Amino acid sequence: MRKLTKDAIARILEERFQEGFVKLSAIPKPNTFKDMEKAAKRIRQAIEKREKIAVVGDYDVDGVVSTALMEEFFSYIEYPITTIIPNRFRHGYGLSAKVIDELGDVDLIITVDNGISAYDAAAICKERDIDLIIADHHTPGEKLPEAFAIVNPKQASCTFPYKEICGAQVAWFLIGQLKWELGLDLDMRRFLDILSIAIVADVMPLRHINRALLQAGLQAFARSKRPAIQFLRSVLKKHEFSSEDLGFSVAPVINSAGRMEDARLALEFLRSADFFTASVYYARLLACNSQRKAEERRVFKASLEFVDESKNVIVSVGEDWNEGVLGIVAARLTTKFQKPSIVLTKKENIYKGSGRSLGEVDLFALLQKNAHFLEKFGGHKKAAGLSLHEENLQEFQRGIEAATAKLPKDAFVDESNIMGELPFSEIDWDLIDILERFAPYGESNPMPRFATMDVEVVEAREVGENGDHLLMTLRKDGRIFKAIKFKHDTKLTKSSIDIVYYPVKNIFNNSQYIQLFVTKLL
Repeated sequence: MRKLTKDAIARILEERFQEGFVKLSAIPKPNTFKDMEKAAKRIRQAIEKREKIAVVGDYDVDGVVSTALMEEFFSYIEYPITTIIPNRFRHGYGLSAKVIDELGDVDLIITVDNGISAYDAAAICKERDIDLIIADHHTPGEKLPEAFAIVNPKQASCTFPYKEICGAQVAWFLIGQLKWELGLDLDMRRFLDILSIAIVADVMPLRHINRALLQAGLQAFARSKRPAIQFLRSVLKKHEFSSEDLGFSVAPVINSAGRMEDARLALEFLRSADFFTASVYYARLLACNSQRKAEERRVFKASLEFVDESKNVIVSVGEDWNEGVLGIVAARLTTKFQKPSIVLTKKENIYKGSGRSLGEVDLFALLQKNAHFLEKFGGHKKAAGLSLHEENLQEFQRGIEAATAKLPKDAFVDESNIMGELPFSEIDWDLIDILERFAPYGESNPMPRFATMDVEVVEAREVGENGDHLLMTLRKDGRIFKAIKFKHDTKLTKSSIDIVYYPVKNIFNNSQYIQLFVTKLL
């Protein structure tokens, strides 16, 4: 393992961004999306004719934020709309016959963060003379739904130059086009505080425009007057925020509503009119998150019994598992076994579930190759949802195993590997400045992780709701740092350890210090 210095780390990080940094001012115009102008003109027409407009979102963070953005825009122009986020347990995913029936008498439906696989629902809209605009980012299938307009950067002949953006970004660009279409004096930066949460939560590659929007969003988050964000700042007790703050402390709480109860709770939280209302909804979200953690532990433990480590892809199948935690459990299995994982639960004679991937293994492409076994599927490279009939389960397992077995071994290597061995003597505020220069970190720009061997454990204690995090004081070569290891499931018995970690600036109660986030004990 190579020995690192601060200068070496700076050079390595500079190599990641040979294309340079995209500025916020250089972001492409909304009308570079296929069908964007067509969609905006139809929405303007609906507004002028006082037609009934409905927005249909999704129950994950990206879908909730997308819906919140659309609600805020129509509230800004004082035009009444109906919004619905399908309930995972009552409606299933996305626009469906059930959702259309619940909407009743509408003239125009706009989907955000879903719709690209809503073939049956699109046909129903056509039958009922409802115009359908699909604003989505998920990978299209071989055919497209019959809709009035489809705004999706991944569809053929779309000239928008960046394909890997989240659903909330597509909604944001749609609002940008509506601003121009309606001649509004609207500052698009007002939305960046919550847009940043969606970019992080949906694991978008943090390069190009995603990096520029997230950087601006993190700054907006720090000064936002939105009551929900003001409340989150009071909870986090911080004045500066990173992608890790959003990914670990904010997104899971927002996500928990759709996983355990109803995503409308998360939407109402983001749209809270005042600090007190935000606090009430946040308390309900915390309760959902506690339930989610308990259910996640239960299902993860049960799923391990069905794991065959000899396979190239893990398919763990159970019954009566909560659908809301299957994606998280799949992610934990992927982390534990370093293989793509799919977790399915049976309801009547249908298996439904979620999958997660790693490295360069394209989960959506693997599902596409086995689509003939599936009832429905959708998603992207790193995450997907699927359902299939019970009689197709074994054939599906064989098919996806065969497809995964053909992939090269290096496809399974996680990009977030160890950069090298770092002496504690190199950890100082200059190093923090270097790391912050290339932030925000995440997909396609992984946080640099370092190894240090034979570190003395001065103090260690378990913290957290169930004592599953480890708070430590570590010493090496006369330097002492506080450190934390999340999701620590083994007892620490040694007085010295080898660690993989990354250093961060921690600001707490108006004091700042360098803390080590330990990701692995070697």
